[in-house]
This record gives sequence, structure tokens and C-alpha cells, in this order.
Amino acid sequence: MTLHPQDFPPALPLSPQVLIIGAGLSGLACALKLLKAEIPFLLLEASDAPGGRVRTDEADGFLLDRGFQVYLDAYPEAGRLLDLPALNLRPFSPGALVFHRGKMHRVMDVFRRPGSLVPSALAPIGTISDKLRVALLKWRAHRSSLAEIAARPDCSTLGYLRGFGFSEEMIDVFFRSFYGGIFLERELRTSSRMFEFTFKMFSAGSATLPAGGMGEITRQLAARLPAGCLRLNSPVVALSPGSATLASGEIIAAGQIVVATDAATSAKLLPGFFPSPVAWRAVTNLYYTSSKSPINEPIIALNGSGEGLVNNVCVLSDVSRAYAPPGQHLISVSVLGLDDRPDLPAAVIGELAAWFGPEVRGWRHLRTDRIEHALPEQLPGGGKFPSPTPGLYLCGDYQTSASIEGAIISGHETAESLIRHFNRTT
Repeated sequence: MTLHPQDFPPALPLSPQVLIIGAGLSGLACALKLLKAEIPFLLLEASDAPGGRVRTDEADGFLLDRGFQVYLDAYPEAGRLLDLPALNLRPFSPGALVFHRGKMHRVMDVFRRPGSLVPSALAPIGTISDKLRVALLKWRAHRSSLAEIAARPDCSTLGYLRGFGFSEEMIDVFFRSFYGGIFLERELRTSSRMFEFTFKMFSAGSATLPAGGMGEITRQLAARLPAGCLRLNSPVVALSPGSATLASGEIIAAGQIVVATDAATSAKLLPGFFPSPVAWRAVTNLYYTSSKSPINEPIIALNGSGEGLVNNVCVLSDVSRAYAPPGQHLISVSVLGLDDRPDLPAAVIGELAAWFGPEVRGWRHLRTDRIEHALPEQLPGGGKFPSPTPGLYLCGDYQTSASIEGAIISGHETAESLIRHFNRTT
């Protein structure tokens, strides 16, 4: 994604009072709320474009998101900030294909696709009792507010599912693969509050893709910034009370500083503040092209076998045709963790031939992204890190929930704290 001067509105006559480090979703959300409150700010971004982990690259007519991502259109805070109609969101089918016992099986949300009731009930993915429990879980999610979910006792997702009565087979075949793609870990060690939050969002709406790629979310937000408020290619290497030092040696003074970088970068900028190393979940994402889609519908395919490299597969061009040029399809494959074996693209093809047949061997490998810092670890009992010192704020999805919604909420909460600060001092 490339931003041009015409993408930005006219400059406002502002002198920075707040310095925001990091133009990911949290930093952008914080900046836009400060803009509305007429509080001057300067937003610094280390890379060549805003967006952080939510970016889309263009290559040979293909749109390549940086790792497989979706936008859940039930997100309340993100929905209020974004112009969703302008994103032209393209929905996934409400369900999944699950590769299990050597075959592909269809498991759908029968409340939205009642015609799939019989095949979903007969699919060898858990028991009838498990499927009734999914309905009960959906009912519970519908009746629970986000505040109620956040206040519940916390445990691992695995512990929560077992406590809810799901069979080990249902957990192993469905939940480990489906939530493996969301949490980027199949052990289901993630906080049960995070599980309930995401389950509610999936139940209340659809998983979607902006028609022009996930980076359109960032582009839309960045286009609202006044010219001169965002500086790219400006990495910060050191912080001190009231100032930040750039890699160029330039020192920028500001009374209030927001560190809106990812958790790992924040820990480097604030040595000794974080009580333990910030843990991350990694993913290896592979892109392939083909003249024929192996799925032919906007749905995710999951590995329910418990074996092999691949966790999930999606044909992005089945969701939005803009992801691939005419006559071509773009296939995204997720392998959990960092896999640096040189033969990985071929190994994945060999594995997926069992899923989709020998035509897979005609796919062309386009790119592999090994994303070390894909999601911050969110274990039971986690909470926010407090501000290290007055005038310094921590902002990011690791402070709320590891999601687009969490990133935007953190940006807004940080801006609200700054607004209260300036209201007290004026």
C-alpha cells in the first residue's frame, strides 16, 4: 500500500503537544481522537507506511496481506471509527471445511445456514451433544455483554471448553484448528475471556475482508490525518522524559509521549520496565497462485487431523476477486510458528495434495512471510501495563485484546487519558 500526498487532507496549523510513536492501528486511532479534540500531535512511524501489522502489498496484480487476517464486522469500537461501506467488506461463509480422517467435511453455522443442518449434524466432527453445546455457547454469547465477559473468572481456553462439556474429539478436531488460526497456537492456552470475546464477535457478525485488502483499513484511517502530522521512516531509538531520539540523531521534545509500538518494540524503548520478556506468537504464511480455486467458495479450510504442517487454508480470491488478477486465484496457507526449512513450500504442496487432489502440484509459490511478532501472547489473568512515568503512555493491542478491535480501543482509551490531562491543566 502506497500513500500519496493527495491522500491527505490539508494541513492544520498545529504545533505538537503529543508525540505518538508508531502508526499502527492503535497510534492512528489515538491520533484521530486527539485531532477531533483539537490537541496537536506528531505521529512517527519507523517504516515506509502506516499500518503496523495490518498492511497489504501489491505484487504482480496480487494483493498480499501480511499474514492471513480477517475483519470481524461486529466489532463495535472499530465499526464506529471506520467507514465500513467504503471498505466494501466481503464476507466469509459462516462455517468451515475441516480435513479429518482423510476427507473434507463441512461444518456450518446452522442458524444462518439452516439448509446445512443435516450435513453439519452428520459430519464426523464431534458428537451430536457437542453440536448442541455449540448452540448453547452461541446463546450464552448473545446474552452476554462485552463487559460481562471481561469480568468473568479467567482460565485457559482449553479449560473453558472442557468445563463447558465439549468432548476431547471436538476440541482436538475443530477448536484447535479453528482457534489455532485466530490465536496462532493450538494448545488453547489463550485466555478464556479472549475466547468468549472472539466467539461473540463471530456469532454476532461475519468474518470479512475489505475488497481491496486488509491494508484498506489503514489507508482509510491514515487518509484522515492532516498533512505534516505523520512522519514515515522515522524510527525512535531512545526515550527520555519529555523527548524522543530518532535514529538520525534528531531529538523531538513533547510534554506527552504515547508509545504505540508493538509490545516487543515498546520493551526495547523502555528497558527494565516490562517485568518479563514480552511473549509473541509467530506464524509462517505462504502464498500460492493457481488458475483454479481448490475450494470455489469464500470459506476457510482447517486441518482437523492433528498432523502435518498446515493449520488453515483460504482462497482469498474466492472472498474478493480483487486479490488476484483475472484468470488467477490467490491461496493463503498458514503454518503456525516460524518454519525456516528451505523446502517448506514444496512440503506444504505435498501435504495439501491429500486435501484437494493432485491439481495442487500445479500451484506456483508466490511468497513466504515468516512473521515473528504476529500476535502478543494473551494468557489467563493478564492485564494492562501501567504508565512507566507521568507523561508517558503505553498503547497497543497487548494492553486490551490481541485484535483489531483491541488495538483501536487502546488507541481511544489513551487519547481519552490525554484529553483529561489537558482539560485539568488548562
